[in-house]
Amino acid sequence: MHSLYSEQGGNFRKDLFLAYKTLGVVFGGLVTSPLYVYPSMNLASPTKDDYMGLYSIMFWTLTLIGVVKHADIGILPSKKVYSEEEPLLQNQSAADRRPSSLGKFFERSMTARRVLLFMAILGMCMLIGDGILTPAISVLSAIDGLRGPFPTVSKPVVEALSAAILIGLFLLQKYGTSKVSFLFSPIMAAWTFTTPIIGVYSIVHYYPGIFKAISPHYIVRFFLRNKKEGWRMLGGTVLCITGVEAMFADLGHFSKKGIQIAFLSSIYPSLVLTYAGQTAYLINNLNDFSDGFYKFVPRPVYWPMFIIATLAAIVASQSLISATFSVIKQSVVLDYFPRVKVVHTSQHKEGEVYSPEINYILMVLCVGVVLGFGAGNAIGNAFGVVVIMVLLITTIMLSLVMTIIWRTPTVLVLLYFVPFFIIEGSYVSAVFTKIPEGGWLPFAVSMILALIMFGWYYGRQRKMEYEMANKVTVERLAELLARPEVQRVPGLCFFYSNIQDGLTPILSHYIKNMSSLHEATVFVTLRYLLVAKVDERERILVRSLGPTGVYGCTVQYGYADSLAGGDLVAQVTSCLRRHVETEAGAHEAARLEAARNAGVVHVRGKMRFYVGEDAGWFDRVMLGFYEFLHGICRSALPALGTPLQQRVEIGMLYKV
Repeated sequence: MHSLYSEQGGNFRKDLFLAYKTLGVVFGGLVTSPLYVYPSMNLASPTKDDYMGLYSIMFWTLTLIGVVKHADIGILPSKKVYSEEEPLLQNQSAADRRPSSLGKFFERSMTARRVLLFMAILGMCMLIGDGILTPAISVLSAIDGLRGPFPTVSKPVVEALSAAILIGLFLLQKYGTSKVSFLFSPIMAAWTFTTPIIGVYSIVHYYPGIFKAISPHYIVRFFLRNKKEGWRMLGGTVLCITGVEAMFADLGHFSKKGIQIAFLSSIYPSLVLTYAGQTAYLINNLNDFSDGFYKFVPRPVYWPMFIIATLAAIVASQSLISATFSVIKQSVVLDYFPRVKVVHTSQHKEGEVYSPEINYILMVLCVGVVLGFGAGNAIGNAFGVVVIMVLLITTIMLSLVMTIIWRTPTVLVLLYFVPFFIIEGSYVSAVFTKIPEGGWLPFAVSMILALIMFGWYYGRQRKMEYEMANKVTVERLAELLARPEVQRVPGLCFFYSNIQDGLTPILSHYIKNMSSLHEATVFVTLRYLLVAKVDERERILVRSLGPTGVYGCTVQYGYADSLAGGDLVAQVTSCLRRHVETEAGAHEAARLEAARNAGVVHVRGKMRFYVGEDAGWFDRVMLGFYEFLHGICRSALPALGTPLQQRVEIGMLYKV
């Protein structure tokens, strides 16, 4: 019993510590939203009742989408994780194994599957759009605090200072965040716990009756009074939940319970009190909404709050930039995004990554947003589109998962889907009116990214299907080598392939056209593992493939392992020599050494699509686009540092 309590106490302390750490990583965008929510609203002669209605909308939006939607209410079936040895279908009854009617529809309809895939990709691209807009709106709103004490500071000066801070932040990305990340949580904790204190002061000082607005009838009165204009204002109030769409995106680093503890015990109360304080101030100062945050900060603590706000905005920006790098890296690994350079900035944390190309694209877009849209409400309009579209897509996708995979009863699915679809659909209809006023930007960026990802994924899938259907087996290789016209030429060849089970079809193409194969040929497959460094004993695995002088080699490497330089080739050759001496004896080892002395060559295949006139329009467009992306992206092979004179590329056309 004592050990059980000790274990529970230890787990609770661990969850509390993780909850504290989430403040600096998970909730940066959400908890800094008071900086820009009211300034982003295009209010015209607002009244006390307008502010009461707006606060009521924000309170219930935070409560329903932030608390209720993400609560673990226990009515859904257990999301058990099945191993490869224990497949999902083997653990279901015969009735459960049969696909649902919705599942059958998606199985039958290729168009439906493509639409679903594109929608999921679009949601992820909208999340990447956060990495552009969060730094822009957070830093710009924080630096705007200079204009209160110094009215002579113009908007262009604020934009220039914000752009300079963002450029500095992006230029520091290549050094990683390990050395300063310990400051993130204290900074965000200072922000999270000071803003509600000011909120309480403002409530007491300006309007103690603000919490009457919790009553939903204020929302009804707001819409009855403002009609279409009130509906359009939803595009500004949606910003109160910026960041909630990515609340559980960091489950790889934090526990679900830790995230929930942090949100319910600190983030949610902090936002409710801060917005209440802001609204209480604005009820007494009706036209100060354009600077709705700094105006409600008492003068004695103005500069400390300005410093905390600026630091919190930078931390929130860093969190979204890091998350964007992480999403891009995972997309590259899953073959959903063209290959870009990904650098691990920490040898201890697999998740700390940096991509130079993505970093500079984000920097240009971020600074462009600040300088191009900083003077009005356009950034807020753009941000609203991103936030609510991600939430709506998540609602739709989760409802499909509940129906098709979890087999949740239809009544429970509807209890989840209908209310949130109505709430988020209303917000979407409102933010769509903002598309001409800045909302087009994230939509355009996300659509371009989604098209790139969809085109790349489609091309990679078609290529993989062809390779698996036409892969060369060991038996087929023996047949090819047995042909009288095929000669074994002196030398050691490293033939790189990405097929784990079998050999690349390019090998057959090569042997048929060249009528030769090197005396010693090693088919090398590189396998990336999610560890820092692979143990030396497990790094290189060599095996004989059957025909004389033909070997298979798997090189396993982690994110902190270096494959550059001639060291890898020397290691593979050394392992190969030991394998040959053990398996085939000294004669075969001498033959291998002679082949190496005759010359070493590194062969890489490059398969391209040939899109004929008889191909369908979809294939012509998507595969043509894939070929363009393939031509400008990085090689699939890591930089192995092999001498240029030893490299050979073999091309092969695959007719669609």
